[in-house]
Amino acid sequence: MKKILILGIVASGKTTLAKGISQKINIPWYELDTIVHHETPHGRIKRTSDEQIVVIQDIDRRGPWIFEGTDRESYRCLWDMADTIIFLDTPLWKRKMRIFLRFVKQNLGIEKSHYTSDVQMLKMMYKWTRDFEREREEFEKRLHPYHQKLIILTDNKKQELIHS
Repeated sequence: MKKILILGIVASGKTTLAKGISQKINIPWYELDTIVHHETPHGRIKRTSDEQIVVIQDIDRRGPWIFEGTDRESYRCLWDMADTIIFLDTPLWKRKMRIFLRFVKQNLGIEKSHYTSDVQMLKMMYKWTRDFEREREEFEKRLHPYHQKLIILTDNKKQELIHS
């Protein structure tokens, strides 16, 4: 059984990698943001940590999966559940550029999003990026116990994984 967790900060390429691997090995993938922020007929609502875990456990019972998202304490249970953890360590300059390009594409209607793509969200994405870089050392320490199932991909190695 294959269970893959893809971690990375905003605009690191998580969704692109998850889609590519999913298509290649025919395993469903899930965006963790859609588990945290559930779409309802009345708009998006944030699930509690316990509700998130129930959804994750339900998906886990169904078989193989790929989850992708940023690091949140509420779903670190996935670190233990995964057979493989992939950390996308995309260069900071490229993530910053992608954040802005995503904002432009979403506001031109070229790219869809699960959230309201406005200036406030743009600022939040840059803030999350700064926060991640400030807390990177702690994140990497949390990853250390999982080194036996951890793959760290720099930007140049992502495409090799999808196409190999």
